[in-house]
Amino acid sequence: MRLSDRDLLLALEQGRIRLTNGPRLDDISGCTIDLHLGYGFRIHLSHPQGMIDLSSASASEQIEKAMSDVYTILPPKSFWIHPGELVLGATLEAITVPDDLVGWLDGRSSLARLGLMVHMTAHRIDPGWSGEIVLEFFNAGKYPIGLYPTMTIAAISFETLSSPALKPYHRREQAKYQNQQGPVMSRI
Repeated sequence: MRLSDRDLLLALEQGRIRLTNGPRLDDISGCTIDLHLGYGFRIHLSHPQGMIDLSSASASEQIEKAMSDVYTILPPKSFWIHPGELVLGATLEAITVPDDLVGWLDGRSSLARLGLMVHMTAHRIDPGWSGEIVLEFFNAGKYPIGLYPTMTIAAISFETLSSPALKPYHRREQAKYQNQQGPVMSRI
């Protein structure tokens, strides 16, 4: 069952769901909390190998060579995503999910209508997870799209689990994205 705005406000007040840098009261409506775009972006570079072989022992090195350093954009400037481009960003807010809830990230319809995907597939925020949410932007439209830090970029909703998770994210041995900050690249 999804939490309503009434239940979201109560969970935030009780500290069950924690958000840094927010939310404002007007960020909560119906069954979601609006999230805002952070300041950092990473882009995929032209890679000398022309591919990333995930079966290779050097896959991590290949990924690191294929990704740019973090570009920091401060308002009022925008970060432009061109058609066919994949860019990593992150939410301004850091979030902590309790062991008995799962979060679901959704992009904004207004941005999707311009061809902008806010997440490729990673929209589940696991029970016990904490950190800034990395956004996988893809411009499927025909025109460059300028994004500016602090804009409303996505919304998160929460569902109650039937019981607290036995292996919440923060207790996993391979919790490689726990407490991430900014546009963290793949750690596959």
